[in-house]
Amino acid sequence: MSRVARFQGLVAQDPANKLFRFSLAQALEATGDPSAENHYRQCVDAQADWMMPRILLGKWLIAAGRPVEARPILQNALDLAIAQDHDDPAAELRQLLADLA
Repeated sequence: MSRVARFQGLVAQDPANKLFRFSLAQALEATGDPSAENHYRQCVDAQADWMMPRILLGKWLIAAGRPVEARPILQNALDLAIAQDHDDPAAELRQLLADLA
């Protein structure tokens, strides 16, 4: 069973489980499946202080050629990284945002 199929099954069993959905988004992204974006967005919507899906959604949008959409999401992720004392992600996000300027 593929990672995608495994996490699709888990999400089908428990659609409200944001960790299953996040894992599904990552598995879909690894295969280049554009539905990953929707799952990342659901994770972002599910928890206001969850930094990682914001980072990955922002990177996804950059890769999709949509930097204008990525900027506020990455800025929000940076704000969370700073508030949560995550120095390495904060540095990465500062660089991503600088590259978008």
